[in-house]
Amino acid sequence: MTGDLERNVQEQERIGEEITALQERLTALRQDHTVLVTMQQALGITTAPAKPAAGPDSAALPSPRKAAAAEPDKRTARKPAAKKAAAKASGTAKTARPTLVDLIRHHLAEQSEPRSAAEISAALGQAHPERGIKTKVVRVTLEGLVAKSQAQRTKQGASVFYTAPAAPEPTTAARAEKRPEDADH
Repeated sequence: MTGDLERNVQEQERIGEEITALQERLTALRQDHTVLVTMQQALGITTAPAKPAAGPDSAALPSPRKAAAAEPDKRTARKPAAKKAAAKASGTAKTARPTLVDLIRHHLAEQSEPRSAAEISAALGQAHPERGIKTKVVRVTLEGLVAKSQAQRTKQGASVFYTAPAAPEPTTAARAEKRPEDADH
């Protein structure tokens, strides 16, 4: 009975941490959506933007767009500034800024040893000081990459380390299958 209670409490804590990480990720995605919609409006694109998915917790996490809709005067006042930002962005469109996911993937690919989220965050922060990269965001992004098999996670005691994914086995198997065909021809 005591063991079951301890496992239950541990599971609750684990799930609570996952929910917190997912809520932070959802908040970041909603903020990105708001910025993209603003840029789209500034560029004069008339396509109706896709609305963010409303989940069961949408009441617990209000959408940033609700605040903008409640203050239409401020949004109207921001349009000239948004146009200037869009003009700057279009001028730098040739040198598009890589996403955090791309930066993390590239960083992991360059490493020969596993790295912690804090180490990755510090390295990317030094390489890209203008981005203000946070360790917690890097950790959530890394977990997303692990979920998509685009990174690997290893645990050493209480520490978690990440690496680029190993070369996929099917590629090796595909090469082995091609060899007999090449010999026949």
